[in-house]
Amino acid sequence: RLTIPSRSMFIQTQTTPNPNSLKFVPGIQVLDHIGTYDFNSIESSRISPLARQLFKIDGITRVFIATDFISVTKDDNDEQPWNVMKPDIFACIMDFFSSNQPVILDEGSVTSNDTAIHPDDDETTIMIKELLDTRIRPTVQEDGGDIRFVSFEEGIVKLALQGSCSGCPSSSVTLKNGIENMMQFYIPEVLSVEAVDDEIAEMQKNVFEETEESINGGGGDMK
Repeated sequence: RLTIPSRSMFIQTQTTPNPNSLKFVPGIQVLDHIGTYDFNSIESSRISPLARQLFKIDGITRVFIATDFISVTKDDNDEQPWNVMKPDIFACIMDFFSSNQPVILDEGSVTSNDTAIHPDDDETTIMIKELLDTRIRPTVQEDGGDIRFVSFEEGIVKLALQGSCSGCPSSSVTLKNGIENMMQFYIPEVLSVEAVDDEIAEMQKNVFEETEESINGGGGDMK
């Protein structure tokens, strides 16, 4: 990764449908590989020095990292408005990219590869995954989030909402009026679309807890 002088970085912010989430676009490539990372706690962010630093800012509850942007979600009950928090977030992002640290420590770690086609996928599942990748995911990422395919069983598509989409007041409307309608238009086999908890975030949290236990069990102390 190239070192970026902090003074030469111009970070744009974009609002999202979630009033508690903002999209930060640094004007450079954030990830040097395809994928997204969604962290809902500092414990789950051990593989990302950038996310870990952002979580140290009071009020931040979620960090979502994509190829060219970072979405930050603040506590719904936090009284600090965005105009108070943004300077700290700007400084954190600029300092990070001038430090030459990797955004993700282990690129092979838990991430989203949900729409990869598997040998046992039936024709309908393949169509659902292709529709998510080509028509739905780009629109959702424009709003600072992502959507992950979980399963398709008995006509029900289960998806996990990530980034600014998670906890968004309008996400249920988007899911039913937008995504469900589009899927049913192109794929009649889809009867409904439902949101489920994100298992990726849970897996990241479990990986951290197992690592911490092994280190502490060996007499070490995790900083």
